[in-house]
Amino acid sequence: MDIIVAKDLRKSYKDGEAETVALDGVSFTVRKGEFMAIMGPSGSGKSTLLHVLGLLDEPTSGHYGFNGKDTSEYSRDELADLRNREVGFVFQAFNLLPRTSVLENVKLPLYYSGIDESEWENLAKKAVEDVGLGQRMYHEQAELSGGEKQRVAIARALVTDPEVIFADEPTGNLDSKSGKNVMSIIQHLNEEHGKTIVLITHETSTAEHSERIIRLLDGKIESDEKVAKRLTADDEFVK
Repeated sequence: MDIIVAKDLRKSYKDGEAETVALDGVSFTVRKGEFMAIMGPSGSGKSTLLHVLGLLDEPTSGHYGFNGKDTSEYSRDELADLRNREVGFVFQAFNLLPRTSVLENVKLPLYYSGIDESEWENLAKKAVEDVGLGQRMYHEQAELSGGEKQRVAIARALVTDPEVIFADEPTGNLDSKSGKNVMSIIQHLNEEHGKTIVLITHETSTAEHSERIIRLLDGKIESDEKVAKRLTADDEFVK
């Protein structure tokens, strides 16, 4: 089953008389449970595509189907609800709240999820345990390493049990060992939990953990190829 269907997606921005085309007729599908990477140089349209796929922005034209329904058929409130329930985000900058514990950071998406409040504590604790940070649950972000902060961000993305996780340069601010740990977790979520992963990265070694790589150039798909020899992440992080 295809969970993402992009058909001739176009996105442009106007600044007075000038128009900048960020996406120029992008079409592809992503099946449920697939791990796909998107690569391309700066200005190729990666971030714009992520924002459209993650329901943070709308295309100027074209069609975007998510989980069997064209997103143009949803109201603004329905899109927000869909984004809160079915989509998880992991960003390069972590985006954690300061002076707030790991557990409380992970709970944040639950406030907007519609999930009964009585379940929040257990769901957040499970997500923290799933990324190997059970022993750091009540620590604040200032007490965490960069790799641990990114694991918190992954736990936060997982806590509502979304269909798709969008990871935007998740290893970009990490050293090689921490990056490898993070990719191990992401790959485990795909292989063992069946999560659909859409990864944005400029690192070929990171992209090759995926099953498939789409390369963008000037807002167009330059190539869309299966990964010939997929890398296997070592489970080095400590639970």
